[in-house]
Amino acid sequence: MQTDNVHNEESRRVAVITGSSKGIGKAIAMEFAKEGYRTVLNARDEKELSEAVNNIKKTLGGTEERVTYFAGDISEEKTCSSLIEHAIKMFGRIDVLVNNAGIGGAQKSIQELTSEEWDYVIDVNLKGAFLCTREAIKRMTQDGKTSRETYSIINISSVHESIPQPQSAHYAASKGGMEMLTKTVAVELADKGIRVNGIAPGAIATDMNKDILEDERKKKEEENRIPMHRIGQPKEIAKVALFLASDVASYMTGTTVYVDGGLTLSS
Repeated sequence: MQTDNVHNEESRRVAVITGSSKGIGKAIAMEFAKEGYRTVLNARDEKELSEAVNNIKKTLGGTEERVTYFAGDISEEKTCSSLIEHAIKMFGRIDVLVNNAGIGGAQKSIQELTSEEWDYVIDVNLKGAFLCTREAIKRMTQDGKTSRETYSIINISSVHESIPQPQSAHYAASKGGMEMLTKTVAVELADKGIRVNGIAPGAIATDMNKDILEDERKKKEEENRIPMHRIGQPKEIAKVALFLASDVASYMTGTTVYVDGGLTLSS
């Protein structure tokens, strides 16, 4: 009987994942959907987003009403509020927010970076996470929950929140800001049943690392920098996100889990 109750509670939970049309975000959405979460995907490109949702539904075995999407750029305030409202409209609540949307930006020295290039990376990577978090919290604090449930916000950062990345000051600064956003919001919400944690991926096989993955020499050099001597897979980040959202991680808040094959240990 207790097992049935746990299953019912899991199947009621709702997860919203930004930047989830491909790569790490899509892998996270896939894992949450497979676990039974009602899942809302988000990205800028509606065609890619629709394809991702259809792919997840197919994996789950056909038409799946538990998976939906909302297209839009989370660097825009209206998109963030509309995304959360879409989740509420479709499923009545929100239990998990994964702030995954992010861009690398142009690789330039600090003296060559324009203010527009700086602003756009900061707006997507950091401001978007702030806006989505703010809007999600408004609804989380209104929702009713059982005594065993907590809400979870997960920020997908990067090893570059602690390792400098020359030629990418805007990107590294946005990820450094993500670390402190995670810690600060975690403290604010610790007594409200809302846990806030981060994940800092290392080199992962996504489009952001396409130039490395498609050049055998660069790929080998990157693998040699990593103590585990391989580039990670999006699913390996997704599994950690699923753990952080679960009750197994119920005493974790304000921390960042490095999932990097040991890269930060040798940097």
